[in-house]
Amino acid sequence: MAVREMLAGMPWWVKWVAIPLIALFVFGGLITSVATFVIGLLFKVLVFVALVGGLIYVVRKFMSSSTSREDW
Repeated sequence: MAVREMLAGMPWWVKWVAIPLIALFVFGGLITSVATFVIGLLFKVLVFVALVGGLIYVVRKFMSSSTSREDW
């Protein structure tokens, strides 16, 4: 018996309210931990990109100022 056949005689609130609530109750911790991991990873990538960009900016600024001093 397929799931579609089992749910055929059920009221709409069982399909669209009760089953999703049960799924959230059972898998809620897993969903929360995965979301926390993904958000944390995105934050770390953003910090990494900002630090590398800042480093490149400082190095270019320092290199351009040191070469301009040699021209004097």
